[in-house]
Amino acid sequence: MSASVKKNILYVENGIGYGGAIICLRHLVRNLDRSRYIPLVVTGRTSPDYQDIANEAQWKYIADRHIDNVGLRTHLAKLAWLNNSTALRFIYSQLLARADDVFNFLPYFLQLLWTAKRFRADLIHANNDPLCNRAALLVAKLLGIPSVCHIRGGNHEGSRFMHWTYTLPDHFISVSQWVAKSMQDKLHIPAEKIRLVYDGIALENLNIHADGTEFRRAYHIPDDAFAVGLVGLLIPWKGQELFLDAAKLLRHKIPQLKMLIIGRNPCRTHSKYLSTIVGTNQAVNCI
Repeated sequence: MSASVKKNILYVENGIGYGGAIICLRHLVRNLDRSRYIPLVVTGRTSPDYQDIANEAQWKYIADRHIDNVGLRTHLAKLAWLNNSTALRFIYSQLLARADDVFNFLPYFLQLLWTAKRFRADLIHANNDPLCNRAALLVAKLLGIPSVCHIRGGNHEGSRFMHWTYTLPDHFISVSQWVAKSMQDKLHIPAEKIRLVYDGIALENLNIHADGTEFRRAYHIPDDAFAVGLVGLLIPWKGQELFLDAAKLLRHKIPQLKMLIIGRNPCRTHSKYLSTIVGTNQAVNCI
């Protein structure tokens, strides 16, 4: 296929931190057929992990947050005098929402629109759910470009606004049958608009001869302990609370049980999420 008919794909990653979504996207872009497609990856984060994408494809950083409205909302929610009044609570919620629109969403949307237009994108691939990627999906609508949204979670209960954002993509990629079924049952998305594609595994990085002895010693896990690990970003929907509930049920049934939560905190909003509940459970270590 000649270079003149190559398709330009704009990949937009707007997650809360460097985790499975962006890792899977990097696998996809790394193995994309360059004789047919030209990828440009846009991220809202610029840590070294994200900057490394430039070694695999065109990469552009567009800040998606200029004010921390989530942090502000969390701080204001702790002020009793403010939250005791329904009227005041409504007012500050609306002010924060409008501030988010003006200082976060609008600049990001305009820069993304300019980027997509200059890149002459033939397709926009939103790497997360439509709510956090509504700017990318609206850009696609405005420019008349088809869009696909990669859905990785099954929490489809939400506001009317959240439901509306699911009407924006032309197509969906689901990482599991459970996620696909959730979209069909709760959002009434037609099955023909959903394609099931499981996340891949980089088998070349898998060490089948790995020895866990060094890891056990580093974290004081006895050799005879039965160790179970949960790896992922420390955010509520990853299931750490369910993991902790299991630990409470199993710690008296399995001798030398050690349940390990391994991951990092993507933002300060969740900084106290795990420490509070892990502190009450002696069977769990947080690494």
